[in-house]
Amino acid sequence: MLNTPASDSVVVKRLGTYPQEAREKLLCIRAWVFELANADTSIGKIDESLKWGEPAWRPKSGVGTTIRADWKEKTPDQVMVFFDCKTDLIDRTRSLLSADLTCQGNRAIVLPLASALPEAALKTALGWALTYHRDRKATRA
Repeated sequence: MLNTPASDSVVVKRLGTYPQEAREKLLCIRAWVFELANADTSIGKIDESLKWGEPAWRPKSGVGTTIRADWKEKTPDQVMVFFDCKTDLIDRTRSLLSADLTCQGNRAIVLPLASALPEAALKTALGWALTYHRDRKATRA
């Protein structure tokens, strides 16, 4: 079952209100979420929605945790990817991918608009989120 992002989703409509550079980066992140989900059949269908007014993606299968990504007027030179602060995803990202990704607090990856998205590192972090619960169960077994 391939995930196909809807061209008329609430997320696409929301992204359409953002400046072009932010919109393009967020659409790229969105595409990578669906690409990663399609590459790992255990992830299953992606639920795309707005959570707290921000674009969000979550595997319906429950194997992963919610990923949110957004641009804010108060920080117009960046977009951010958010993970659940109750996970170790930002700590893992900070310790293993800090050469390529900047983290803020215990829930966000900061991506400057002036720089290209660090594809390999960001896809790694997104993949961790999409399989977070499955991977935690496997390490406990």
